[in-house]
Amino acid sequence: MKQADVIIIGGGAAGFFTAINAAEKNPELKVIILERGKEVLTKVKVSGGGRCNVTHAEFIPKELTQNYPRGKKELLGPFHTFMTGDTIEWFEKRGVELKIEEDGRMFPVSDSSQTIIDCFLSEAKRLGVEMLLNQSVKEIQKEAYNFIINTTTDTFSAGKIVVATGSNPKIWQLLESLGHTVVPAVPSLFTFNIKDGRIIDLPGLSTDASVKVLDEKGKTVLESSSPLLITHWGMSGPAILKLSAWGARVLEPLKYHFNIEVNWLNTLSEEDALDALKELKSLQGKQTLFKYAQFELPKRLWQSIVKASGIDERITWADATRENLQNLANQLTAAIFEVTGKSTFKEEFVTAGGVDLKEVNFKTFESRVCKNLFFAGEVLNIDAITGGFNFQNAWTGGYLVAQAITK
Repeated sequence: MKQADVIIIGGGAAGFFTAINAAEKNPELKVIILERGKEVLTKVKVSGGGRCNVTHAEFIPKELTQNYPRGKKELLGPFHTFMTGDTIEWFEKRGVELKIEEDGRMFPVSDSSQTIIDCFLSEAKRLGVEMLLNQSVKEIQKEAYNFIINTTTDTFSAGKIVVATGSNPKIWQLLESLGHTVVPAVPSLFTFNIKDGRIIDLPGLSTDASVKVLDEKGKTVLESSSPLLITHWGMSGPAILKLSAWGARVLEPLKYHFNIEVNWLNTLSEEDALDALKELKSLQGKQTLFKYAQFELPKRLWQSIVKASGIDERITWADATRENLQNLANQLTAAIFEVTGKSTFKEEFVTAGGVDLKEVNFKTFESRVCKNLFFAGEVLNIDAITGGFNFQNAWTGGYLVAQAITK
């Protein structure tokens, strides 16, 4: 049987951050990371399109919490202890400089996730953290003062354990056997599958839009205003991903079949759009509607909307009927699209679900059910919208766990 002071189950972002901080705060501790795969930090490698979206440039704890559909309330306290500024400083101290992009996302200046992986691996090595691969955990038993962990090949014993396995159903089952409640997982970050003639020729086009998810009676259930990206399979971009995260529990029972209403003019109402179109009719009478895009919309999108409104490509503004303008205003501000399924957002699969937050002490991220059992990252029922927020949760949780373990 292999002995350790701290065993961390899961060799991902949260696991490594916990291990490094714990070993640094108390070099006397024997810290072991158990990873079930043949590689560590695989999710870090693919995140942010291989660039690793480390965190987000939001420096007010309350504002930062607004990006977590689940965990918003619980993370407020922890963010006062360790948040974005601390993350930036932590990496800079270890020679990894971060940069802020226009949308607030933060990446290593190298634009490579390997920079983050190399930093973690060298820090773990320097601090004597032991990493063991191909260690799939089969059983966790709590004894009087110790935990016994059985993997496919070995048995381990430790006074404290940290579970940082992300969304892993098998580990959730083991946590249930220790007395925890697990909220069933449903997909959280995904794009909408839409087959519709209006967008079929527009993949790659992005524009700001307001999107509503409608119920069977046409009432708004969720709403989001952000850049919307048209893809080969439907719609994506921040506007859609936000809806998928906030609506994770709402959309799953619908089996991802529902209608959305898209306002391509963002906040402009149908009435205001109609007034603007009437003004264009009086000012640009000789021009054809189809030829020149209006409202700063991408030209291809404008032309698709004009066609969808049943307006002939040759019609001039002067010849446009009231009905033409009314249809156009409707297609611009209240276009209905049928969603027929979902697609995973890149490789960054995120779920809503995990250990019930009521059973965790968020001052330390320790279990309220089982002493000396700690959690970090997405094993908890915490998830965020896209933009570096899920990683910030991992860093904050890992830091607080390390602090608690080494006290």
